[in-house]
Amino acid sequence: MTDIETIHTVADLRARVRGWRAAGEHVALVPTMGALHAGHVALMEAARRHAERIVVSIFVNPTQFAPTEDLARYPRTLDADRQKAAAAGVAVAFVPDVTEMYPDGFATTISLAGPALGLETDFRPTHFAGVATVVAKLFSQVAPDVALFGEKDYQQLAVVTRMARDLDLPVEVIGVATVREPDGLALSSRNVYLAAEERRTAPMLFRALTDAAQAIRSGTPVAEAVEIAREKVRAAGFVLDYLDARHAATLAPVSGRHDGPIRLLVAARLGATRLIDNIPVG
Repeated sequence: MTDIETIHTVADLRARVRGWRAAGEHVALVPTMGALHAGHVALMEAARRHAERIVVSIFVNPTQFAPTEDLARYPRTLDADRQKAAAAGVAVAFVPDVTEMYPDGFATTISLAGPALGLETDFRPTHFAGVATVVAKLFSQVAPDVALFGEKDYQQLAVVTRMARDLDLPVEVIGVATVREPDGLALSSRNVYLAAEERRTAPMLFRALTDAAQAIRSGTPVAEAVEIAREKVRAAGFVLDYLDARHAATLAPVSGRHDGPIRLLVAARLGATRLIDNIPVG
């Protein structure tokens, strides 16, 4: 059992937030799809440095899944999630159902460009429209002062940051560093899908990125370092979607260090599991 308050409707959520506001308290939002792990807990702990009250949303958002993706088998662990959130000092778990978020006749989505173009959208073309729409709804529903997102989903962080800025949404979007296993594997709810041998192989993604970043810092041309990293990932048994160097702020393609701060991003499949990761070059 846990003592965290769980709210299921937007009306009840807004009423609770109004009470906090009346008391002069600041509000932080941590949006999640549940299956919480130490990476999510790090977001909650960071939120405590910015606000007296924290709302964690737990909603497996169907609009960001393509028909061929793993919506039905996405892990759902609500009782454990609520316990972890309570232990991290979260005030409210907002757990709406699909009809609460997308009532009959729902017909509005957000159109994206800029950092949403390329990388993930080359392989999941509807993904970020679903992400941006549900995040915009959460920003409206919670009206947070700050919202915290993990850097592991770096393109998502860039998309949400750009959306909030472009639409003049009164929320500060804060990125929190990726939490990793001791062997370097980025924590993800999808890691539970990895078979034992795949789990041993999975940290190669991080090692390939780390080697490429070191090579670029040492003077290797960006394109050459990236191609070597791609070869390492494929040789380890991954099916590569992308491994690329992008401008860290805009996610525009880069060809050399003179193009600005660089972020290396990768997505690859290991067996039936799709993994993503990223690191800064310098």
